[in-house]
Amino acid sequence: MTDDSQTQQPTPGRATDASGAPEAAGHRLLGATDVRRLATELDVRPTKTLGQNFVIDGNTIRRIVAAAHLDPEETVLEVGPGLGSLTLGLLDAAARVVAVEIDAKLAARLPRTVAEFRPARAGNLDVVTADAMRVTELPHAPTALVANLPYNVAVPVVLHLFEHFPTLRHGLVMVQDEVADRLCAGPGTKTYGIPSLKAAWYARMRKAGVIGMNVFWPAPKIHSGLVGFERQDAPVTTASRAQVFAVIDAAFAQRRKTLRAALAGWAGGADAAERALRAAGVDPQARGERLVIEDFARIAAAHHAGADGAGAAG
Repeated sequence: MTDDSQTQQPTPGRATDASGAPEAAGHRLLGATDVRRLATELDVRPTKTLGQNFVIDGNTIRRIVAAAHLDPEETVLEVGPGLGSLTLGLLDAAARVVAVEIDAKLAARLPRTVAEFRPARAGNLDVVTADAMRVTELPHAPTALVANLPYNVAVPVVLHLFEHFPTLRHGLVMVQDEVADRLCAGPGTKTYGIPSLKAAWYARMRKAGVIGMNVFWPAPKIHSGLVGFERQDAPVTTASRAQVFAVIDAAFAQRRKTLRAALAGWAGGADAAERALRAAGVDPQARGERLVIEDFARIAAAHHAGADGAGAAG
């Protein structure tokens, strides 16, 4: 795909606007010097454990915010704000930002950073010190998710937030580039699988660009990908989300096998799997990588309807 989000090399210590001219003081974003100053003040050393890579290039922040297509009245959920590079850009574009940060030291410093760089917007920030994977309530209902997500937890975090915050209508997340490809993959491709299908239960996902390595501190060894999404209704089905996801997990645990074989353990035998597949209108000899989310919803519904019918007959 065309990379419409590739960043330029950052200019350490100098904040500029999109044309290369110095930024107006009221809209200055964090540069490399600011990020390192804050990290030194807090004695923060970015760790691989938390997947911390801080953006040090203002132009990259502007591109992320622009690609998120935020409405000025929106409440944005940001996960892992770190030192506040993206937070400042989001406060320029939206009515409110709710930032969820697991690191207590970073969470405590963020409001002060906003007060320093955006004094007029300081009251529009809420900071929640918590693990995003455990958050089920927020001080304001978010309508958009925009975040630079830690690589090691990106997919489970996105799915958790989709599940618990139905007010999220759209958004943009930056993740490891190969993870971005998995989230956006279509049927029949090598990268299509569990992340693609589970994300499709909630939203339409699209690849929105690639970000280079040198705009981060420390610089990762791989590129990052931007993934945009628009919320959509879940497939109409009598099966629950958990039941549908269980079929997906079983199908891709042994993705080289036919669905009849791969779903045997889940269904209680290969014959039971074949009955569910045929009832759902799916070829038992097909493989999971060829199916869309609606197919898996039909398989789950057919299996549980058959099980209920057998129980009633017994």
